[in-house]
Amino acid sequence: MPDKRNSRIDKFEKRRKNTKSISILAVAAAVMVLLLVGIGIFGGGNKQNSASEFVISNPESTEGQSSVQAESATAEEEEEIEDEKEQNSDEDDKDKEEKETNQNKDLEESEPTDGHATEAYTADWEPIGTDQEGPHTTDFSDGSQDRTEIKQAVVEITDLDPDNMVEWRISNGGDQKVIATVSNEEQTEIYRVFLSWVDEEGWQPTQFEILDEVVY
Repeated sequence: MPDKRNSRIDKFEKRRKNTKSISILAVAAAVMVLLLVGIGIFGGGNKQNSASEFVISNPESTEGQSSVQAESATAEEEEEIEDEKEQNSDEDDKDKEEKETNQNKDLEESEPTDGHATEAYTADWEPIGTDQEGPHTTDFSDGSQDRTEIKQAVVEITDLDPDNMVEWRISNGGDQKVIATVSNEEQTEIYRVFLSWVDEEGWQPTQFEILDEVVY
């Protein structure tokens, strides 16, 4: 007949082994759960961080590109401005050179047209240039392109200050010709200037006279 004490011990050992196995499995399951949770948290965090970094860095990249484009556009605008300045400077230099050339022409005495002219001179003056194109008809109205260019030609020949010059009369001197009677405000310098129109080149002075008084 079997020993009852040994049977109980065997049962206890089996039960203890079973409990130990269950505990080990429970611990292993807990570890697996913890690993899965850790991977979910840290792995998801990394993805989120990566996405966040991409979103943050992307506008910076766009801003950098926009900045480069803006700098490029600014450089182009500055280059255009410099080109325009150079063109204007060249035109100013050309006008100045033409003016100096006309003022430095050798004068030759000529016959006065009336008794009010105390002296009369002519020279090989150049046309002063023009912005007008096509067939030309003289416009004598104030502020017209012709009046502006006639005044410029008169100033070049007489050397009067344009801000201190009085245009007493701008009259028709014949086909494509004008006669300008001008002086300074003090009327200490009075001139009569004869000009002829040259197509595409502008008004060309042909003679000027020094007057003893303003004559209309």
